[in-house]
Amino acid sequence: MSVRLPGPGVLTAWLAATVPAPLVVYEWTHRWEEDQPLSTALWWPVLASPLLAAVLAARQPRRAAAAVGVSTLVATALLAVSLAFFRWIVPLTGEARWGRALLGGAALAVAGALIGYAVGGRLPRRARPASRRGYLVGGLTVVFGALLAQSAVRLGAEDSTIGQPPREYGGAGPYATSAGRFTAPVAGAYAIFSVGFSPADPDCRVTGGGSEIRTAEPVSVQPGDYGGDAATYAWVATVRVPSPGTWTLDCRTADPEASYVVGDVPAIRGAVGSLIHWPVGVIWLAGAVPGLLTVADTARRRARSRGTPGTTG
Repeated sequence: MSVRLPGPGVLTAWLAATVPAPLVVYEWTHRWEEDQPLSTALWWPVLASPLLAAVLAARQPRRAAAAVGVSTLVATALLAVSLAFFRWIVPLTGEARWGRALLGGAALAVAGALIGYAVGGRLPRRARPASRRGYLVGGLTVVFGALLAQSAVRLGAEDSTIGQPPREYGGAGPYATSAGRFTAPVAGAYAIFSVGFSPADPDCRVTGGGSEIRTAEPVSVQPGDYGGDAATYAWVATVRVPSPGTWTLDCRTADPEASYVVGDVPAIRGAVGSLIHWPVGVIWLAGAVPGLLTVADTARRRARSRGTPGTTG
């Protein structure tokens, strides 16, 4: 028997538990916290590594050194991927000793692999044909993966923002006090924030300095939790003005009570600062990849089982 590597199902479970889960769970349980500390996210992949190693080792052929070694190596490699996500893509608040986190997770993976190998020797081993349920699981994974990918980008951008709430320069709507105008101190890019429950997809246009109309560029995945105690802002668009001065802001939506304010563009660390501008469809597709791989793997195994005498689907 050859060494068995993790399939799409195991990889999907690992990615879900170590990338979006720390962000989503923290958001649900700490709604009044401003930023998520890095330490609260790193515990997830470190503590998940021995569980992954145990599952892999239990399924390996009965050769102890190879089973424990391969399981530990795979678990450590996936741990490194998850740690890299929180170091370069979504760098949360705080510092971390990355080397210690990786070595600690690897040590736990060795222990998990030993336990998994010992338990796996007592479990019956039966070759089962691939079930049609794999298509259902894969389809559900596609849907939830797409939604979780977008949530991970949004929450990651919010918690990776540097600095205080953005300075306001004016805005439009009942909340704004500047009657649809804002004063830009310098030329450059400015963020347009929706206030409260205002629609996140306004058609905003800026005029001034002549008759030229400048259309705001929408933000694909809108990070929120900006603003202060009076109101919560979400970054929905960006507009660029060629010179300082007073400009007129017109944001068209179906909600007559919607308000929008103009402020400094949030400074977001890491690659997530660019990901929020990617097309939403691309982010959905990236999140759907594990589910698509699960469907493809199910189709492959069912085709192989149909070609094997004595097996049924």
